Amino acid sequence: MRFEGIAGGLARVCALALPPFVLVEVNYPLLRPQSELAVFAGLGLALGFLRPTSRDGGPARGGPVLRLAAACAALTVCLYVVVQTEPAFAGAWLGGSSLGDRAGAEFGLDVAVGIAGLILVIVAAYRSIGLALPILALVFLAYARWGSLLPDWLLPIRGYSVERIVGQTFLHGQGVFGVALSVMFGYVFLFLVFGALLEASGATRFVLDASRRLLRGTTGGPAKVAVVSSGLMGSLSGSAVANTATTGTFTIPMMRSAGFRPAIAGGLEAAASSGGALVPPVMGAGAYMMLEIVDPPVTYLEIIRAALIPAILYYLAVFVIVDLSARRMRATGEVGEAKDRPPRLVPWQGVVFCGGLAALVGFLLTGSSVFRAVSLGMLTVLLLSQARAETRVTPARLLEVFRKASAGGVALISAAACVGVIIGVVTLTGIGGRLPALILPLAQESLVGALAVLMVSSLVLGMGLPSAVCYLLLATLVGPALGQLGVVPLAAHLFIFYFGLMSMVTPPVALAAYAASSIAGSDFWRTSLAAFRFALVGFALPYMFVFRPELLMLAAGGGAASASAIAGAVILAVAGILPLAAAISGYLGRPLSMAWRLAMLVSAALLLLPSAGELRLTAWHLVGAIVPIAALVTGWRGGTTAGRSPG
Repeated sequence: MRFEGIAGGLARVCALALPPFVLVEVNYPLLRPQSELAVFAGLGLALGFLRPTSRDGGPARGGPVLRLAAACAALTVCLYVVVQTEPAFAGAWLGGSSLGDRAGAEFGLDVAVGIAGLILVIVAAYRSIGLALPILALVFLAYARWGSLLPDWLLPIRGYSVERIVGQTFLHGQGVFGVALSVMFGYVFLFLVFGALLEASGATRFVLDASRRLLRGTTGGPAKVAVVSSGLMGSLSGSAVANTATTGTFTIPMMRSAGFRPAIAGGLEAAASSGGALVPPVMGAGAYMMLEIVDPPVTYLEIIRAALIPAILYYLAVFVIVDLSARRMRATGEVGEAKDRPPRLVPWQGVVFCGGLAALVGFLLTGSSVFRAVSLGMLTVLLLSQARAETRVTPARLLEVFRKASAGGVALISAAACVGVIIGVVTLTGIGGRLPALILPLAQESLVGALAVLMVSSLVLGMGLPSAVCYLLLATLVGPALGQLGVVPLAAHLFIFYFGLMSMVTPPVALAAYAASSIAGSDFWRTSLAAFRFALVGFALPYMFVFRPELLMLAAGGGAASASAIAGAVILAVAGILPLAAAISGYLGRPLSMAWRLAMLVSAALLLLPSAGELRLTAWHLVGAIVPIAALVTGWRGGTTAGRSPG
């Protein structure tokens, strides 16, 4: 019991120290970049080891003594990097030179600390997010050490010494304390604090209550509440799983009370939550990661402008699917409407939400750095919240904000540190320049084939990683190839970003569907397949905007597209969404037979499938548009070709 109390006390100290440290250090840096990342990683890794519960909510593996020892070891190895880097500790430097200055000539103690650090990072990632990323990191480390033994078709290298690998991946700034952890430190973690602060003030609850009040009484109202609220809140959190767990607690029971089957309610919430990070202006901090990675560089305004139309199309498609599904179920007597009372709105919560978001976007658009804009946005929320008792963030609530943000950041910090190991190996071995060499010839033969490889890579990696980490990893591995595919670079980066998010609803893993099924009390496979079906447009959109960059408000050459070209692309996309929604829901004016649903899928494909070259209305588009019109006409005439669907 005594060690359990010590572990709990150390966890509280780390959780309460992490957000203030990040906020102070990003705005008024006192440490060198590698040192600040070492402190950030040390606190995050220690928290990961000290958590008494595992990632699935059960008891954590290892007793309190083992967890406490691992946490202290993580703090120690990271503190070692700080001491050996900061001039304030020059008297303790080995050999009288800093850690960076003795690169390639590390002492035995350096190497020993580095090996211990790598082990702790990999174990922490396993505890936080599972086996997928740690195994990948171990494969890359083995490749760096024994790559010379591989056959020619597996990209052999000459192999490196343990000292060189450890120095590259842990001791210096190209690995664990490199770009992946830097993005988490300077961008993503700040938004976790921002979202936790909005939640503490009641501002996020206002979004849900306002959506319920606005859509109450409409066909499928509870399900539409899930779509709207998940989209707004998911943009801030960036985590499909966290968004599902937060909004799903309210929306899934509402949908079930209206008659939606548990698997359908869970699948819908998972699909709506998984698209949240697609929504500007925050995009779950995805926009700010692209600021660091996209080459040639793009501005924040260019990113959110490009992401706007696809995000609207995604949620429009989900909304239409929900509406048509509810109408079909009402027509067949399967669903009614929830009889809940309209929630009481607290207007000042809405002021806090809108004020904080407006401050964030306003400061960004006026040229403030991301970390300064987020910090000022948080200050705005904090000040506005003090005006009413129901929104006031007291000191006790602020400490709870810090605790919640730290808890939410554990998995991201552990994953980013582990991704840093992979990035370090990529930089050391040069494989990052060789992998694109495999993709580019494929792109010359078939751009669709190259994009399909990227899609599968994003989906597979995303099954075991947070979406932000998946994007970071894939952009690092194939980033050089993205600029040489012959498409707009920003479109290529958004392509892999989208599919990293869609992995959250892709069986067999589908982490968002897993969270939703636990709330709905439904079968995981039924829920994940429903989520996949509801999110189907998310699998078509990336191909559409790669071949039709006008959907990103971009011309084929990368400049701004004309208004007429944008309008034409949007009209075709919206026209394709209607038959797709009808095929998925089984309703268009009346329940559709299976034959009509298949016809609707063909219609959607004709309207949505991308085509290279100048955007023009073709005969295929006209054929695609005729099918839903024919279905509506036969329904109006009371024809028998549109009958009740078995699904």
